[in-house]
Amino acid sequence: MIKKITLVFSCLFLFVFATCQEKASNNNTNDSHKYTNALVNETSPYLLQHAHNPVNWRSWSPEALKEAEETNKLVLVSIGYSSCHWCHVMEEETFEDEEVAKVMNENFINIKVDREERPDVDQVYMTAVQLINGNGGWPLNVITLPNGKPLYGGTYHTKEQWTQVLTEISDMYNKDPKKAAEYSDMVAKGVAEVNMIKPSNDFESLTSEVVISSVDKWKLEWDSEYGGDLGEQKFMLPSNIHFLLDYATLTGDEETKRHVENTLDKILLGGIYDHIAGGFFRYSTDNKWKVPHFEKMLYDNAQAIELYSKAYKVFKKETYKNAVTQTVSFLQREMKDVNGGYHAAIDADSEGEEGKFYVWKVNELKSILKTDFELFSNYYNIKTAAEWEHGNYVLHKLDSDQKFISENNISKNELDQKKSNWNDKLLIARNKRTRPRSDDKIITSWNALLINGFINAYEAFGDMEYLNMATSLLEFVEKNSLTNGVLVHTFKKGSERKEGFLEDYAFMVDAILRVYEVTMDTEYLEFAQKLNAAAVKKYSDIETGMFKYNEGEELIAKIIKTDDGVLPSPNAEMAHNFFKLGHIVYDKDLMIKSKSMLSSILPSIKESAPSYSKWNALLLNTAYPYYEIAVVGGSAEVLLHELQSKNIPNVLLVGSDERSNLPLFEGRFSEDNTLIYICQNTTCKLPVATVEEALEQLENF
Repeated sequence: MIKKITLVFSCLFLFVFATCQEKASNNNTNDSHKYTNALVNETSPYLLQHAHNPVNWRSWSPEALKEAEETNKLVLVSIGYSSCHWCHVMEEETFEDEEVAKVMNENFINIKVDREERPDVDQVYMTAVQLINGNGGWPLNVITLPNGKPLYGGTYHTKEQWTQVLTEISDMYNKDPKKAAEYSDMVAKGVAEVNMIKPSNDFESLTSEVVISSVDKWKLEWDSEYGGDLGEQKFMLPSNIHFLLDYATLTGDEETKRHVENTLDKILLGGIYDHIAGGFFRYSTDNKWKVPHFEKMLYDNAQAIELYSKAYKVFKKETYKNAVTQTVSFLQREMKDVNGGYHAAIDADSEGEEGKFYVWKVNELKSILKTDFELFSNYYNIKTAAEWEHGNYVLHKLDSDQKFISENNISKNELDQKKSNWNDKLLIARNKRTRPRSDDKIITSWNALLINGFINAYEAFGDMEYLNMATSLLEFVEKNSLTNGVLVHTFKKGSERKEGFLEDYAFMVDAILRVYEVTMDTEYLEFAQKLNAAAVKKYSDIETGMFKYNEGEELIAKIIKTDDGVLPSPNAEMAHNFFKLGHIVYDKDLMIKSKSMLSSILPSIKESAPSYSKWNALLLNTAYPYYEIAVVGGSAEVLLHELQSKNIPNVLLVGSDERSNLPLFEGRFSEDNTLIYICQNTTCKLPVATVEEALEQLENF
């Protein structure tokens, strides 16, 4: 289908757009607002950025499509997000141009979409563009028939390219509407086929051999020098590293363990990590993690906190703990809303230039650091050969602190003090610059990921403040993003957004279960069960046995999101939730549902393990022995936390310090002592009283 669509597309359009390498021009503000469109009534920062374009933009709505049908106009859907650099460039070059706007307004119903508000719209049209072109990105620009079926799809265009697209597509539609309809039907059919999953109950195929084979195949793609996978650009992709770390621990695969450690180390050396303020940028534009694309997204930082906390449990590296501490401080300082909850993103650009807020020039550093500049330049590789562009440098390191200490005749304490002083001085200087814009939407699913990050940090480091952060954030979501048991995807004061999506429910159920696991408060368990039941009711897809991304039927095809990206697959998360809940309450139906979903996705795991790590993690739970560890008694919290401070794959760790009717605790509470029960498939060993005994028993089960 992909080849067929691409071929037809090539016949329809004979011009190919090259990737533009130009940089953004400076922002020009127009305080008089010569133009104002319907987006002025929105609350999304991205949509508001376009509210004074000469284009008659409106937000996505069924009414807009209805108007297109009534006026027989094509629909132009332009999708982006507030921190997207090339979205800003195209706006400045094209959407702010009056001549281009005239063509768009006369011939199209023009719709602007914030992909973070409407990920369902983004998903369906991204799939279409990938079918048409073989790849996609943002800004995502799609021209559709009045029924929403795509005729054309692309990403960034110059003004000249865009004008040519508008003219040719409009002419083609007016001259041969039948051909246009046939082509758009074919694209829509292709999108529907991509989202078809064949149900399966082949549980016998859920074996360790599949896991091992998928990882062995994946190893051929690993970058042995810089970590991660081979490629010109690199994303952190925490789901991949989580799975590989558990796989290495469970199987004793030292090669995989070394690869994970090297990846984590190289990320922290690179410029993708903000060495001055903490926090991670979205991705690296090179294969060495050196020069980032300078957006800071909440989902990256939330998952990084979780990942490095988990990695600390295994490797006990101070650098991992420092990364967590610094990143949490960054989030508290720069992304936390005054009322609670955390904002979506910080822009890559300031004053019209990508990364201007974050990069440094040599003279500036010399002026700030004085006599420390030479040592600083050695530490952060401020050398001519490492210049990024236009005399700017991205702070990054080539070696570990241990190696730097040995090569520069300096003690660890002295280097730590130097780094602290450098950071303080540079942060003061940087904060005097024009700050990038912040997107203050509070996205439910992303905040759920941050709850998990805080919980992992609490487990790894034992700091109650992390647990307080997690429970406070959960309270915020419950108060502001949940009404009568219904979640919204984004919260912002004054917003009228009502949509909630599968990822919001799936990620929140997971987060609430994590809070339950460390607090032992069964109210959280009941809360998770209710939300999970709501997700099943809203999003179940009988045809595939999976779950639809959105609840309504307004799009050209249903979306069954099964692969991982920068976020884990929401369907994989649902399957994990079924698995965990099934073990907590001994519900065999939930366990079978989890296995069925996993079985259906097995061919994809075999074909492309890097895109299905969240499923592969579930396959680890299924194909290898899985244990329930129940700590019961008055001192349960202490023993439970001691166990949770270790990275033990394939276990459920729960506790109770009171009598409980839950299967794992029933009849086991004693006023006199606290005992640890290790169970598998409802069969338990004799209880033990210490963590050491429990770990020994687990090893010899």
